[in-house]
Amino acid sequence: MGVTKTTHQSGSGAIPKPGQTVTIEYTGFLKDTSQPDNKGKKFDSSVGRGDFVTRIGVGQVIKGWDEGVTQMNVGEKATLDITSDFAYGERAMPGICCYHDDQLMLIMFPHSGFTGHIPPNADLIFDVELKKVQ
Repeated sequence: MGVTKTTHQSGSGAIPKPGQTVTIEYTGFLKDTSQPDNKGKKFDSSVGRGDFVTRIGVGQVIKGWDEGVTQMNVGEKATLDITSDFAYGERAMPGICCYHDDQLMLIMFPHSGFTGHIPPNADLIFDVELKKVQ
């Protein structure tokens, strides 16, 4: 249970410490063991949309990212294989909710060909590139 990191390209930069701000490019997939690379349907990606910036190691993202990204060097490209207890657990994630003109809107991920729904107890796969640490 937890997160397993597979490095595809080594990095030579800093390793982020909890509380630091990281810049990441990522693509997320539902884990599907029937696929050769275990990557099922894509549910989200920052590729082409803009890098994701967050504080790491302090609970602002899923536990699998907090633990996996803090094992990476800047410049590293890796796959994080995250069990559901280090992802969203028993909670389903129907997409992203936000308010626009005082109306609650549900944002799906139409460009990925997937509605953005992450079912309860889903294991996830993320391709991640750590670009910057501040």
